[in-house]
Amino acid sequence: MELTIKIPDKIERALQMTDKNKVVALQLELAVALYAQNILSFGKAREFTNLSKSEFDYELSKRKIERHYDFESLNEDIEYAGL
Repeated sequence: MELTIKIPDKIERALQMTDKNKVVALQLELAVALYAQNILSFGKAREFTNLSKSEFDYELSKRKIERHYDFESLNEDIEYAGL
């Protein structure tokens, strides 16, 4: 399933960004907001933005959003590290 969000023309024109950057910037803002509200995990929010772990972590730190780190995240990190 793919979800489409409709943005009225007036709002779209009011966005202070180039057409090329609008989709990427809006995806990042949505992913960060959903992560901050604990609606999306770090991995899924990062996947939505197509950023690397360090890039998404940097975006969170710029906004002073702390990482949600739980046992699931720890297990993912252990698995990723091959331990």
